[in-house]
Amino acid sequence: MSLPPSAPPPDETSPFGYADIATAEKAGRVQGIFRSVAGRYDLMNDLMSGGVHRLWKRRLVERLAPRPGWRIADVAGGTGDVAARILAREPAAEVLVIDLTPEMVAQGRERLPQANIRWLAGDAEALPLPDRSVNAYTIAFGLRNVARPARALAEARRVLRPGGRFLCLEFSQVALPFLDRLYDAYSFAVLPRLGQLVAGDAASYRYLAESIRRFPAQPALARMLAEAGLARPRWENLSGGIAAIHSAWRI
Repeated sequence: MSLPPSAPPPDETSPFGYADIATAEKAGRVQGIFRSVAGRYDLMNDLMSGGVHRLWKRRLVERLAPRPGWRIADVAGGTGDVAARILAREPAAEVLVIDLTPEMVAQGRERLPQANIRWLAGDAEALPLPDRSVNAYTIAFGLRNVARPARALAEARRVLRPGGRFLCLEFSQVALPFLDRLYDAYSFAVLPRLGQLVAGDAASYRYLAESIRRFPAQPALARMLAEAGLARPRWENLSGGIAAIHSAWRI
């Protein structure tokens, strides 16, 4: 079973948007963001992506290809959007939705009161799961918000059974010429205004845009997977690299 994460050194910092803050403060700051937007989280996902996030998550579940009897940890699982898609494809699986923010877990439990979904408030850096206890690990748009992503990846390897699958869907580095400029303009001009209008919170969506720009690009994240002991890391770009699915195996 995981131990509580060790306290980071006082001088250790982590990115929080364009700022660098004490690593020890990041989890609380991230919780504050998601506590603020929990009630409008799913609506905002649809509005800010034009519904495209649904296609990205569908592709994630296609790549996962869940099997009957699998136990799947969906980390940073929010309100259960990925979990619902997994179970729609394979009703005989079990999904453990783990999220740092209790308010997000509460929204999900109310939305999806299914017997084969377990809802847990927990930290990606110290998962409340035994060693080698799950067949697959998914994380969608969550690794970017973790204070120490390398620790989260090490935890993913710890809880996966040998032969288990790792899949991460995350915003990434745009690979198409000119799309990057359009995407920047949309991210910084439109998203905060939309967040203010719908969720009453422009700052959280400004953080979203900034955090994407500071997250490791596709090759760098693949190297991080390998360094965490996950085998055969690779990625698939979605929508010209606006998002990417990284995959690997526990051997």
